[in-house]
Amino acid sequence: MYDLIIIGSGPAGLSAAIYAKRAGLELLVLEKAPMSGGQVLNTYEVDNYLGMPGMNGFDMGMKFREHADKLGIDFQEAQVRSLTVRDGVKVIGTDDGELEAKTVILATGAVHAHLGVPGEEELAGVGVSYCATCDGAFFRGKTVAVAGGGDVALEDAIYLARFCKKVYLIHRRDEFRGARVLQEELKKLENVEILYSCTVEEIRGGECVESLLVRNVKTEELSELQADGIFVAVGIRPSTELVRELAECDEAGYVLAGEDCATNIPGLYAAGDVRKKPVRQIITAVADGANAAVAAGAFCSR
Repeated sequence: MYDLIIIGSGPAGLSAAIYAKRAGLELLVLEKAPMSGGQVLNTYEVDNYLGMPGMNGFDMGMKFREHADKLGIDFQEAQVRSLTVRDGVKVIGTDDGELEAKTVILATGAVHAHLGVPGEEELAGVGVSYCATCDGAFFRGKTVAVAGGGDVALEDAIYLARFCKKVYLIHRRDEFRGARVLQEELKKLENVEILYSCTVEEIRGGECVESLLVRNVKTEELSELQADGIFVAVGIRPSTELVRELAECDEAGYVLAGEDCATNIPGLYAAGDVRKKPVRQIITAVADGANAAVAAGAFCSR
């Protein structure tokens, strides 16, 4: 019986592990990938984490794991299949059997929806991004595109227009799904060009993004658009399948939890991108991990 089991080893999970270990909790971190760090591992450069400007995302992930290893935290690579509660005990089912804990922190992150076009995976991190607030500053004075038509896509285009030379907003429909106020603000920006009824068919480039192949869905006409980068904003899905029948979630699947990361299930906490909150960044994930570990420690000491 563990005091705490943390599911996920991204920034939120590793932060939680460090705080829990320092608090003397008997804990275990479960990770499905052979390497800790989560999405940060696929980030070419992180420039907005306090005290670490310009750090390579992979290096940052390794630094986080190194900190955990120095404290002697136990990790186990496992595919978690189920999470249930029996008489207050959290039971985690894996391919290798069941584990029990007094508390659990869900830190499984979220997955960005992809376009699924040629060049997307190959150029991820070198021109293809899924977070404008994370990577936008690297494209100052350059030409970029945003793919999508919801609130996030509109917000990304507005944000990027502040410092990019040119922003193309590519949307497959002839009208946006995003908020009207955002649409009105967007249309006032002289350096934003909206391409309605268009889709990105291919992302081209050598060592980095150089152009996009765009198709007009009404005319089927293909055109090549010169761009230094593309921000994909076609949706994000929280990895909360384990708890959607257990904890309270919103319509999108994000777990409803307060600043202490406590869910409606006593002893179950949600930290990082799985939690419903306005900002999802590395630094907020790390903060969630700390808050969740402190709350879990208080629960165990009752």
